[in-house]
Order: sequence, then C-alpha cells, then structure tokens
Amino acid sequence: MVPMTSASTIASAGSAVPAAGAPDEERCYRAVQSKDPRFDGWFYTAVRTTGIYCRPSCPAVTPKRQNVTFYQTAAAAQIAGYRACKRCRPDATPGSPAWNMRADVVGRAMRLIADGVIDRDGVTGLATRLNYSERQLNRLLTTEVGAGPLALARAQRAQAARVLIETTTMPFTDVAFGAGFASIRQFNDTIREVFASTPTDLRSQRRPAASGAGIVSLRLAFRPPMDTATLFGFLGMRAVPGVECWDGSTYRRVLRLPHGLATVSLTPAVHHVDCRLQLADMRDLTTAVARCRRLLDLDADPESISDQLIIDEMLAPLVIKSPGLRSPAHVDGNELAVRAVLGQQVSVAGARTLAGRLVAKYGQTLAVPDGELTHAFPTAAALACADPADLAMPASRKRALFGMCRALASGEIQLDAGADRTEVEAQLVALPGIGAWTAAYISMRALGDPDVFLPTDLGVKHALERLGADGSPKAAHERAEHWRPWRSYALHLLWGSL
Repeated sequence: MVPMTSASTIASAGSAVPAAGAPDEERCYRAVQSKDPRFDGWFYTAVRTTGIYCRPSCPAVTPKRQNVTFYQTAAAAQIAGYRACKRCRPDATPGSPAWNMRADVVGRAMRLIADGVIDRDGVTGLATRLNYSERQLNRLLTTEVGAGPLALARAQRAQAARVLIETTTMPFTDVAFGAGFASIRQFNDTIREVFASTPTDLRSQRRPAASGAGIVSLRLAFRPPMDTATLFGFLGMRAVPGVECWDGSTYRRVLRLPHGLATVSLTPAVHHVDCRLQLADMRDLTTAVARCRRLLDLDADPESISDQLIIDEMLAPLVIKSPGLRSPAHVDGNELAVRAVLGQQVSVAGARTLAGRLVAKYGQTLAVPDGELTHAFPTAAALACADPADLAMPASRKRALFGMCRALASGEIQLDAGADRTEVEAQLVALPGIGAWTAAYISMRALGDPDVFLPTDLGVKHALERLGADGSPKAAHERAEHWRPWRSYALHLLWGSL
C-alpha cells in the first residue's frame, strides 16, 4: 500500500476524496482493504449499497470498489445522505492531522469549529474572526472539505450528544442543549439521521460510565504509536501548583472555558487516553475535548513525522528511541504566552515557582477545590493590572509581560485556534521585550505550529553538540531545514535527548 504521508495525498477539491485523480482514490481504497487504523480520521468511506459511512479500519467485509465514495469529513458524508456505521463508530476517530498542519483560512476555520465557536457565536462570529464574509467562508469550506460551517458544526454536535447520552444520566433535554442544539426536535432528528438510532436506543446500549453533576468520562482516540511517557513527563515537569498536577500516571488541570471553569484528568492507556471532565456547564463539552486533544497532540500522524525525521542519521536513533513522539500544545493560548515570558532565562523549576505565586495572588479560586487543583490561571486582564512588586523578575521582563498582557486583554493579539501564526509572531516580536525565541515558542505551543525551530535555544545547542553536530545557530538552522514540516517534533527530540 502506498502510504499517505501528508495532507495533500487526500486533500480534495470537492466533496469526495479526492475529486480529481483516480490514483489517490485507489490509495484510499487500498487503505480500506488493509483495514489500517492509521488512516482513521484522514477520510471516511461511504458505501452506496448500505447507505452508511465508516472509518477505513472498519472490520466489516470490504465493500466493492464501485460501491464506495470517499469523503474528507463526516459532515460531508452526512450531507450526502449516509449514516454512521454502528460497528466501527466513525464519529469516534482521531481528527485529521491536516487541520492542525494547515495555516490557511480553511485550516484555521476547522480548528475554530472544533473549538465550538459556531455554537457560541454562530457562522457570523466565525466569519468575523477570520475576516471573511459568510458567503466566502461557506464557499471555501464546501469546496475544500465538502461541507459548510453549519454542517460541520452539526456533525460535531451529534458526536458531543452521543458522548453525553452514553456517559451520563443527564435528561435528554439537558443533553440536547449541552451539545449545542437549538431545540429538542433538532436534537432528535439529528441523532436519528446520523446514527440511525434514537437517543433512548443509544443510552440502552451502554451503561453510563460517570456519575455526579457535570461529570463526563470518555476515551480520546489517537493514532499509535504514542510516546506517552515523554509527553506526560513534559507536562508534569511544568505543572504549575494550584492549576495543574501530575502523579506520574495521571495529569490533571483546571480549564478556563467559555461558560465557566472545569477540571480534567487525563490518563494514558494502550490505544486511547482516558479523559474525565468535571464541567460547570455542559455546553463546554465540545470545547473542552478539542482543547485536550490539542494539548496532547492526539491528531498527529506519527508515521509521517517519523518517516521524515529518521532520514537524518543524527536524529534516527532518537526517533527509534521515542516512537510516536508528540508536540504538546496548550489549552489556553494566553496562559501559555504568560508562562513563556515568565520562563525567559530561568529554569523550568524557577518558572513554575514564579507562576505558582501569581496563581495564588491573582488566579480565580475554584468554588470547590478538586484535590490539589485550587485555582484557574490568572487572566491576561488580571495580570495587566498586577502590582509589579509581585513579579520577582528583571524590570525588562516585567515590561514585556505587562505589555503583552495588555495586548492580549484588549484583543489586539488573539491566541486562539483560529489565529494566523505568521501574523501573531510578527505582532509578538513588535512588542518590547518579546524576542524571536519567545514568539516562536508561543506559536508552537499556544497555536500548535508543527514546524517551529529554535536555533538559538541553549538546550538545542547542547543537544546537537552531544550528538556530534555543530550547535551554532546558523548551522542548526540550516540542518533543521531538512526536518520540515516537522521541526517542532525534532525540537522535542533534541530536548528529550538531554
């Protein structure tokens, strides 16, 4: 089977994948024949004779080629009249890596939709955030992924509703509005159309796995392999007291969501990550899940990344040692930006201590503490008004922090899922005291940029020299050009080697 190692191999100019080019369609069909789970989420297989759509790894008998159509999104398959397979549950696959990789308006729109922006602000809000008209945006998305923003949001609501139906004892009325539906009728009709089942049928098939108000337990799928030890160790080392904690197996933290505060517990398992959310408002479910997925980089395609980086003989042993390496992002762009400035020219432990002091002084206290979790990280607005005496750092970094917090609080700089990475880096560097290293690090972790490299980083220099390479910034930059578009992952490999 010819491997699909980039988004371009299944990108489409129309609703089916791909609309132009039989070789790509044949590649998709070979993936279906091999039932390879690596391609789950890259595309969906719709079978005309059954009227259902599946993930590529569906264990059912492989349909005949002439009966199959391929779609990039579940929403596109649903628009075409197909319902979700009850056996393979295509709605529960990892997301397509394409939307995290792409920096264009379609990629930004897909990330914002996943974050729940349409449920909060409507299509008008999405278009405004991207500086496009609603008509332009609808045309772009329909052309690229086969479905407009409303259809994409509808498919997402259906999945959120299914999670609530199967993992809670919430009344269906609460499930409907919690998942983002405007009415009970819309909720019932969508569940029947997408899953060919009623809400009652779905609940009877699975016993709720969670109890208590606002608690949801679910599994977050990923493409194996995944180096969970390195990923969770990275987050655990940087856990800010009061906001985060890590006991060596489970990472927990407070989330600041559109409708209130929440806490999440994330525990790696063999083929998924167990996620337990305590939500103040069920409307935040979709947003919370999307942000946890971004935090853990669960939609990554580890095969593509390894195939590119292992070509470098210096990196090859590190790639082999850490199969399935992830590049962790963050659940809150503003929080990450503040922490990046706090961490300038200090150790990881020193940055944690300083951040912990700010949390205790300016963080929002949880109404009911959850063990070690007691506060939400301070907002940019709160820190913009902080007493400089509470910041144990040089005056130049204080100015940088206050200036950045004012820009974030005013909306001059926005670090959300729809941000233009190039534009944000330029805005950050224009602020006094924010250099190229800090701006690039924020792009990598706050915005999920997979292709960031920090040639002036001391850790990079030491790692390259230990591996027998030239650690100078110029040489490091030139070498890293061969690692595109996965330089962020190479960066984590180098840091991990220390």
